[in-house]
Amino acid sequence: MTKIEEQIKELRKLLHKYNHQYYVLDNPTVPDAEYDRLINQLIELEADNPELIRPDSPTQRVGAKPLDLFEKVEHTTPMLSLSNAFNVEDLRDFDRRVRDGLGLDTVDYVAELKIDGLAVSLRYQDGIFTQGATRGDGTVGEEITQNLKTIRSIPLSIAETNTIEVRGEVFMPKQSFLKLNENRQKQELDLFANPRNAAAGSIRQLDPSIAAERNLDIFIYAVGEWQAGAIDTHSEQLTYLSELGFKTNQEWQKCDGIDQVIDYVESWIERRNDLPYDIDGIVIKVDRLEYHDILKTTAKSPRWATAYKFPAEEVVTKLIGVDFSVGRTGVVTPTAVLEPVKVAGTTVQRASLHNADYIEEKDIRLNDAVVIKKAGDIIPEVVRVIPEQRDNESEPFLMPTHCPSCDSELERLDGEVALRCMNLNCPAQLKEGLIHFVSRHAMNIDGLGEKIIAQLYDEELVAKITDLYQLERDQLLKLERMGEKSVDNLLTAIEASKQNSLERLLFGFGIRFVGVTAARTLAVAFENIDQLKQASFEELIEVDEIGEKMADSISRFFSNEDVLEMIEQLKSLGINTTYLGAKPTATSSTAIFHQKTVVLTGKLEQLTRTEAKEKIEALGGKVTGSVSKKTDLLIAGADAGSKLARAEQLEVEIWTEAQFIEAIE
Repeated sequence: MTKIEEQIKELRKLLHKYNHQYYVLDNPTVPDAEYDRLINQLIELEADNPELIRPDSPTQRVGAKPLDLFEKVEHTTPMLSLSNAFNVEDLRDFDRRVRDGLGLDTVDYVAELKIDGLAVSLRYQDGIFTQGATRGDGTVGEEITQNLKTIRSIPLSIAETNTIEVRGEVFMPKQSFLKLNENRQKQELDLFANPRNAAAGSIRQLDPSIAAERNLDIFIYAVGEWQAGAIDTHSEQLTYLSELGFKTNQEWQKCDGIDQVIDYVESWIERRNDLPYDIDGIVIKVDRLEYHDILKTTAKSPRWATAYKFPAEEVVTKLIGVDFSVGRTGVVTPTAVLEPVKVAGTTVQRASLHNADYIEEKDIRLNDAVVIKKAGDIIPEVVRVIPEQRDNESEPFLMPTHCPSCDSELERLDGEVALRCMNLNCPAQLKEGLIHFVSRHAMNIDGLGEKIIAQLYDEELVAKITDLYQLERDQLLKLERMGEKSVDNLLTAIEASKQNSLERLLFGFGIRFVGVTAARTLAVAFENIDQLKQASFEELIEVDEIGEKMADSISRFFSNEDVLEMIEQLKSLGINTTYLGAKPTATSSTAIFHQKTVVLTGKLEQLTRTEAKEKIEALGGKVTGSVSKKTDLLIAGADAGSKLARAEQLEVEIWTEAQFIEAIE
């Protein structure tokens, strides 16, 4: 080993040690300035000797290029959700089922705080952190390795060379959440509703540098795949994970029977708001791991664990007014205006009233004393009134008869509880429709947020979606907070959206009952908008997943003369109205990828990742995000990394991109 290699190795060792002391043990032993000096020294040495850079180097936490999209990852062991318990009786029922299943009189449990965050998995091979993923649907998640590397409490290397996969909860500490929202408020950006939403939004940023700024943290609470030495109990597992350098929550407790579990649960109901992070319950697990195998799992959750959900905190305040908002489809929604009150750690001034039937059923009146809670600890809602505190002269609250935006008479359609404004030129509906049209799953026009749309509408620059494609640079430069660079970027994004595939346009239209999936189904079935608009009701319901209600809504939409005029105008403005994606075909058993599981890795030169995926699926294959024993083929582009090594280890067939292109042609 050369002198430079020894110096780099020693610096990494020191920095890992100081990082662990600061972010995991909360016990820093050197000043920040000294840590910065050492990390800068390491950066310079690695810059001069790039061949010595390792993926577990402290310098590799931030610096990856922004991604175009997240790859899918198939979990080797499913990340199941937990069944819920809402009271002591539910906990005792859980305990009874466990004891009956094991044939025992008493069972030891481990009770842990249920962190309110985002579940993730971390894979380590040869002691190196190689892959991180979201929970997703429990079977398939999204790869977020680079974003997870920005969390300082996650070790990049551990003293365990066997392959292990650990599970944890990424969260945002309360102080970090407050600071983030303060900064967003200064920038006039939308605020995050709670730390959980902020954590989830941060860890799924395509640009790792944004995740790095959010000061996220993690607690590791379980393992998935485990090729290390045998461990008998979950409590021993938590201890070993901590010894390996993982940050585990130290408030867990081993309980001798369900009575001790209940004591633990009750002790935290009042104390939970004192923690520097949010929890939304207590997780209870059978301690002995061999019992997990005996009890097994249901399709959705393990029988050896449950989650006690804290009761929603209820408080009393006064209802001082009701605001009404008009949505994209004309639905008028009432919102309670309240005297400010603190609920579950945050100040609440507004709460949901749902609809007219809800107000009538609860007999909610102005100036009533009302009980509110946060549904799921997130969305405030009025639960009930306290009639004994009501003024004798109070009268039942009456819903408006006319639209608060355009003053058109409101209607209530048969079978619906909502009041609806039927005026298609209602300003509120037009604004909401424009916001929907430019949204991520629709035309995805970056830079056109709600505030910009509102400005454009209020300045009479846009009133309908075709106006968006006729905006001029000079008009945009006159808007507040719109400089030359912002305007140029926005016009580029608008121009790029003209090349979107038909399904995005269909979803952007906001046709009632037509969501993202249905829009793609229609685009695939009819290929272009002219064939779709001419389709009869009978032809529509022949399409898989298109029911009578949706078919009727589609027929009504395309029978509207204003809609037909809009479509022709969009065509004249250069907007694509054809489906551009791969058209699924019935593949025969002779198709090249028939029933094969394929993984793509590395940088492809001739195709985008999406194009390659569509071609594989069109030829009968299934594309997954991670290499496992079930993988039939790996297609490796340039700079292929850990997936290629994993495929070689498992003796999976490997193709270059050139071989792939040759095969599909």
